[in-house]
Amino acid sequence: MKVSNVVQMRAMDRAAIDRYRIPEEILMENAGQAAFSVLGRMGPLANRTFVILCGLGNNGGDGFVVARKIHSAGGVAKVRILGDPARFSGAAHLNLEILRQLPMDIRQLDNSEGICTELAHCSTVIDAIFGTGLSRGVSGLHREVIEAVNQCGKPVLSLDIPSGVQGDTGQILGCAIRAEHTVTFGLPKIGNLLYPGFALGGQLHVSHISFPPELYRSDDLKIAINTPSPLPPRDQTGHKGSFGQALFVAGAAGYLGAPCFAALAYLKAGGGYSRLAAPAAITPFIAMKGSELVFLPQQATDSGSIALCNRDALLQQANALDMTILGPGLSLDPQTQQLVRELTAGIDRPLLLDGDGITAICANLDLVRQRQAPTVLTPHPGEMSRLTGKSVAELEQNRIEAVQQAAIDLNATIVLKGAHSLIGCPDGRVFINLSGNSGMASAGSGDVLTGTIAAMHGLGLNTEEAVCKGVFLHGAAGDLAATAQGEDGMTAQDILEHLPLALKHERQEWPAEFLRRYAGPCPA
Repeated sequence: MKVSNVVQMRAMDRAAIDRYRIPEEILMENAGQAAFSVLGRMGPLANRTFVILCGLGNNGGDGFVVARKIHSAGGVAKVRILGDPARFSGAAHLNLEILRQLPMDIRQLDNSEGICTELAHCSTVIDAIFGTGLSRGVSGLHREVIEAVNQCGKPVLSLDIPSGVQGDTGQILGCAIRAEHTVTFGLPKIGNLLYPGFALGGQLHVSHISFPPELYRSDDLKIAINTPSPLPPRDQTGHKGSFGQALFVAGAAGYLGAPCFAALAYLKAGGGYSRLAAPAAITPFIAMKGSELVFLPQQATDSGSIALCNRDALLQQANALDMTILGPGLSLDPQTQQLVRELTAGIDRPLLLDGDGITAICANLDLVRQRQAPTVLTPHPGEMSRLTGKSVAELEQNRIEAVQQAAIDLNATIVLKGAHSLIGCPDGRVFINLSGNSGMASAGSGDVLTGTIAAMHGLGLNTEEAVCKGVFLHGAAGDLAATAQGEDGMTAQDILEHLPLALKHERQEWPAEFLRRYAGPCPA
């Protein structure tokens, strides 16, 4: 499913009205009907009391439609307007005038006195305060009302996005509603799907409110939920080389786990032949855990990392295989960092850079820009900061824009790791991944990811598809591990061990609870 930013949704609204001649009143009616449908699934309507909190924009107008439908269904609708009702215009004004013809309790809130009592005696709260257009911090009466809603303990249905969440970033602007359900209109907004806003929205529903499909499926919409291509069928007569061959250049003294997790994940995720080039001194120890790996012991620097003198042999090996992975646990030794740069320039096959490999190429990003073969980068926010020159705080303010610009600039596929990891493509498309959980925030998890992505390439997916599928399956393996043992105490080993089960479900069928989550928003 496509995802829009706020400006794009406004353009779709305007196109629906101007180009397709769909009156604004119809769009608002459809939005209110979609929200009312979800409200009906939340519980009985007749003889129940509902507080509808309405701001002064079209989000408030959507709330008026919901209030009218509650009244029609035998419920009691109490409409509370945050601001001067004289400022309503267009369809919102029309729907307010309709309400005024009904025996309904409609009041302007001048202060928050009494709102706590009203909330305490209602069944459900409908949040129609801000919508997606909020761009400044919430303060004054609005803040007091939002805080009262969050403290009342009643179910909340938010219209479009929980009020206080920024529509383009998911950031909280001072304070925000905590909803049990959210109905978003047209398409999901970025803020509906990115943390921290995602955590406040509850179950997300979407209604296209009668937009023509050419609007909400347009190629101009570059952001989408990550729903990757199916895995190619396994060749029943295949041998280990049939399922991919990868080279991992990884490890250093003191960094034995990262190379082991990355290279083993390749096998656990279905890859056929995993070669690990690591310093000779540490390979016997890695072999105790990863005996299935093929080792290419390397000469080491004085600090115990891979020395530059290994370059020619590594280039020859890399250019004979399907993909090379540079970086897990390599260290910041200057000689090894130079080795990464020279390998990046010389490898003519798909290349994945992670960890210390990303740090190495930050000294000369043209090495990535000039590559002819596909390049994949898998930075965490700190590494993304080094790639872009922006602070982590700046990146977190707009992660979508950051990964989109970097992928275009570097002509690379970039995975910005984190809660709901982002996948940026060289053509500007960005995919939001919905699998995974907080238990995966532990050392080694990213190394398992690199091996999983490489395995998807080995199974026959092109580079972009392999990244999307690898990110999804890595998160899904983490979800399976969390289901089995909980998120606390989860390790990279747990994710690694659940990769085969994730692939089994992917090839056969996911349990219903996983399917619902990974599918994204429900139809309203």
